[in-house]
Amino acid sequence: MENAQPSLGSREAVLALLDDPSPAVRKALLTHFAAQGEPARIFLEEVANGGRRLLAKHARSFLEELKFTDPVSEFRDFIRSLNYELETGALLLARTVFPDLDVGLSCQRLDDLAARCRELIAEPLSVREKCRVMNRVLFHENGFRGNAEHYTDPLNSFLPLVLERRKGIPLSLSIVYLLVAQRLGIDLEPVGLPGHFMVGCYLEDAPLFIDPFEHGTFRSPEEVFAFLKAGSHQPKVSDLAPTTVREVLCRSCRNLANHYAAAGDAERSKLFTSFVDEFEQTYERHAQP
Repeated sequence: MENAQPSLGSREAVLALLDDPSPAVRKALLTHFAAQGEPARIFLEEVANGGRRLLAKHARSFLEELKFTDPVSEFRDFIRSLNYELETGALLLARTVFPDLDVGLSCQRLDDLAARCRELIAEPLSVREKCRVMNRVLFHENGFRGNAEHYTDPLNSFLPLVLERRKGIPLSLSIVYLLVAQRLGIDLEPVGLPGHFMVGCYLEDAPLFIDPFEHGTFRSPEEVFAFLKAGSHQPKVSDLAPTTVREVLCRSCRNLANHYAAAGDAERSKLFTSFVDEFEQTYERHAQP
């Protein structure tokens, strides 16, 4: 299931798993349906209203658990689940504002970027060399770039819109980079620096840092420290450590709260502030001995 999740186009493949009693299969299906969004809701409602009584029962169960009719509640449940997966979380976050987004299209765009990278990767290559290929595909062939001229535009933070518009802020571009790398089997990590965001590789002798906001510029630890000092930050070694998926998504919500506030949208700013609070309260509850 993890290696070959069924698409909604493979109707019979999905139907065959709906009544599977395995908790692992149900969890994988929930993740799959959550990432698909609106097409999954339509699919499950068709099954729930169909003539196959047992499958209809299971389809209604999935619909109830996923809360497709309320994307905000769906994202809150994701936060409380502690089951943080970057792609699912980023897509669920986007649906809180754009519930009708075709998230399946977003997944396909990521798949296509990874497929193009595979065409250009001739093994054996080092991780650094593979990242150079990713830089060529993302920033030169497809034109992904930092939206410096409209940095606080909230649209810069939503994964599906970043993939469509091919521009974003350091955090959202780093998420794209990480999700393409994940499809290629390249082990990279998010790195939440003070005031900036990069991608880290810790597999070689010395850590390598990649700045997707600057067309994938490679930086050594010393160069990252110099970058932080230039921005009036006092760098610490801990700044170079990987960031958890929880904090990546929480930081996305902080950015959106700030950017919606700057745009004069108090209601949405309050919504994303509430998500930040939810992340922090959930962490505090489960961090206590």
